[in-house]
Amino acid sequence: MTHHVPNVGLSEAPMVITLALIAVVYVRGWYQLRSALPTVLSEWRLAAFMSGVFSLWAAVGSPLGVLDHQLLLAHMVQHLLLMTVAAPLILLGAPAMALLYGLPRRFVPGVLDPVLRFPPLSSVGRIVTHPVFCWLASTAVVIGWHIPALFQLGMKSEGWHEFQHASFFAAGLLFWWPVVQPWPSLERWPGWSIPLYLFLATLPCDALSAFLTFCDRVVYPHYLTPHRLFDISPLGDQEAAGALMWVCVTFAYLVPAAVVTIQMLSPRATTLELEARDQRSLARR
Repeated sequence: MTHHVPNVGLSEAPMVITLALIAVVYVRGWYQLRSALPTVLSEWRLAAFMSGVFSLWAAVGSPLGVLDHQLLLAHMVQHLLLMTVAAPLILLGAPAMALLYGLPRRFVPGVLDPVLRFPPLSSVGRIVTHPVFCWLASTAVVIGWHIPALFQLGMKSEGWHEFQHASFFAAGLLFWWPVVQPWPSLERWPGWSIPLYLFLATLPCDALSAFLTFCDRVVYPHYLTPHRLFDISPLGDQEAAGALMWVCVTFAYLVPAAVVTIQMLSPRATTLELEARDQRSLARR
């Protein structure tokens, strides 16, 4: 049995260049905002965004892309990096605000303003950022791509494999949007709904990870290959991947739920709340 193994190198150059350009535009916008309004974006938001960009590169542009085709464990690391690390870190960096101010000034009124002010776009935005839609979309992506037939499709075709990565990252952005609520989003649901949202999100992931961990057969034939990079059996690889997903998702979802709950019970305004107030003031200008 032979498997296609992607080349990590020149083929990743466009993605690396794109990420580098995005990072440069973000840093430019963050610096301009900090110079004019020091309380709008803290240094930790810059660190969060850059860490998210690095995590995105690590998931799809590093040698992990080769291991993805050799080990289900590596595939799971990619999946977790895209959905539970890169996506929330990038949203915590308030990317829309910094990127908007980092772009050339002539580009914003001439191109972006007409698009952003297009009424149907606002309606679609309200729908796709609603917690119910975000939960359903992210769950569908996670469960759907782990159906054996779709998983095999992603492993056999480079185009489908890249689409799989893109959908994981997009689903991660959608999932974390109601939790982070980055600018210019507005609070449209009660605070207590976020811990419930995060708790409910663990259920389908726990079911999938438990199935992979305790199943007594290899679910994905792609990994039934005699040419393995490490001395680990296909079934052991699957069990490790399921256990990793189980532990990481539980912590990644329940820790923020606990933080949000503590913030709700705290009588003092937090730094995040003060920044959110300044960002709303900036949006009204």
